[in-house]
Amino acid sequence: MTRLHREFPAPFTVWEAAGALDFEIPRARRFLAYLAERGWLVRVRPGLYATVSLESESPAAWREDPWVVATKLFGPDCYLGGWTACEYWELTDQLFHGIIIFTTRRVRRMETEVQGLPFRVRRIASARLFGTRPVWRGRTRVQVSDPTHTVVDILDKPSLGGGLRHVAEVVNEYFHSEHRDDELMGSYMAKVGNGAAYKRLGYLLEELDIATADLFRECLKETTTGISMLDPDLPRRGAVTTRWNLQINGNVS
Repeated sequence: MTRLHREFPAPFTVWEAAGALDFEIPRARRFLAYLAERGWLVRVRPGLYATVSLESESPAAWREDPWVVATKLFGPDCYLGGWTACEYWELTDQLFHGIIIFTTRRVRRMETEVQGLPFRVRRIASARLFGTRPVWRGRTRVQVSDPTHTVVDILDKPSLGGGLRHVAEVVNEYFHSEHRDDELMGSYMAKVGNGAAYKRLGYLLEELDIATADLFRECLKETTTGISMLDPDLPRRGAVTTRWNLQINGNVS
């Protein structure tokens, strides 16, 4: 147990434990199952274990930090984002049940549950691995999207920000906070290159009466000809604003 605690600050596989303990795979599998049954380890999911904190008063109820679990399951090229990052950067007071993770890995399911907590996964190209900050969770370093990248991501995919109405609240908070960086926002928007995200940002800047002339002009310049949905997860209905080529199918207040 001392070796496992020392070697693995994050969840580990049967194969990793076998290497650390110099066990054959079958023996390692039996040994880890034995320790888990007695509360010394917690099984995060089949074949993946984590050590239980020695300070834990109730080993059976111990749960590994979900940020650490996410990094282990979907890393190394991944980051926490969406509403998870909104909460971390205090861009919202709303509490969400679940973790949003962006990863370059191919995954079979976009939604899964680990230790009773839902995970929503967004697969991205490696070019989208920018604008992150390292955060230490115990002895494990995880990556979280910085405030500006967080906003860009939820403009690109509003459902990962809790829906368009909540996205509007986050955008308003961002532009009235210490995190605001108009130039960086423009740079990130260009990297993502989603015309619909430009339309949503421009529309929200106008609706929320946020003064940012350069960014507003950039949104107008990048507005594409097709009609996009303000909230792509709501039914296609509502008036169309020709200024933004955007169908207003949801409220922002």
